[in-house]
Amino acid sequence: MSSLGTPERDPATADHPAPALFSQEGATGGAALPLPARPAAPLRALQRLTGFKEFNILGALLLLCVFLSLTTEAFLTTGNLFGVARAFSLTAIVAIGQTLVILTGGIDLSVGSVLALAGLSTGMLLQAGWPLPLAMLAGLGVGIAFGLFNGLMVTRVGLPPFIVTLGTLSIGRGLVYVLTKGYPVTIPYDYAPFIALGQGYLWIVPIPVVIMVALTVAGVVFLNATTLGRYIYAVGGNPEAARLAGIPVDRVKLFAYVTCSTLAALAGLILVARLVSAQPSAGLGFELPVIAASVIGGTSLMGGEGTVLGAVLGAAIMGVLENGMVLLGVSTYAQQAVTGTVILLAVALDIWQKRRRGSR
Repeated sequence: MSSLGTPERDPATADHPAPALFSQEGATGGAALPLPARPAAPLRALQRLTGFKEFNILGALLLLCVFLSLTTEAFLTTGNLFGVARAFSLTAIVAIGQTLVILTGGIDLSVGSVLALAGLSTGMLLQAGWPLPLAMLAGLGVGIAFGLFNGLMVTRVGLPPFIVTLGTLSIGRGLVYVLTKGYPVTIPYDYAPFIALGQGYLWIVPIPVVIMVALTVAGVVFLNATTLGRYIYAVGGNPEAARLAGIPVDRVKLFAYVTCSTLAALAGLILVARLVSAQPSAGLGFELPVIAASVIGGTSLMGGEGTVLGAVLGAAIMGVLENGMVLLGVSTYAQQAVTGTVILLAVALDIWQKRRRGSR
């Protein structure tokens, strides 16, 4: 309240400059104190469009791109940029599903094994002469089955998500090695439409990047404009309160796990199409960069806070960082250390921001 009992307006959001009444001159008895400058209109519009967190993540990504463009000659070339986008597109696709799971307060460690098993299933069926649509549906079915199993074990049996998905990680990887005996499965070149899923282009944009963008838009709309999307945030924020409010908590969690595994299966199909073979080592350790992308993008591991856009931008930061270290000649071992440091800093920043907001 001002000295005259009139509520002060926020200068960052006021449509017109504040009158002298709000300059605090009467409170200080001296010269008027300068009020904070309003952000430019485009900046305010961008903040409203993306949200504060995504705006910061996007800014970090742009700064990283500017740095690499000044220190390397190859970074800003069209071929390199689209190559980077294609490389991190699979991580981003799976991170969208992983974000939904983490928002509900869970976690899915089995995405790498699901990716490998789904791709292998489709590859083996194509090798056996199955029609392409049926083989792809079978691969996606593997993801749905794993998601249902994970979700039911968490919601019906009551096992911790970490334990459940750690178990299915081992089950899926074991099935991959049993089916392949450690050898890759080659895809016949007769299935050109399937191979185009990983190697094709829409104009000059790689098909995996187009799929990533489409899923990102769908995920943003889903979480912000649908009832189920709001339920996901409510379940992660306070499961008991959500249950008392009549939200079907178990079904919301089940949906999140099924969606995550299905997107992991889709990424497996894209990877097999890209390599024209199903490798038994595909997706090994893939759960780590997927979770890291969500965390770097602002998703809280405690649940209830995060966005799909943030997760995709987090995957982009990791992809650009990895590409930049390669262009700068950083050793592979040092790259792992740098990536781990970035993840720790992202989590620490997230915790610091939460504490600062809580202290206000």
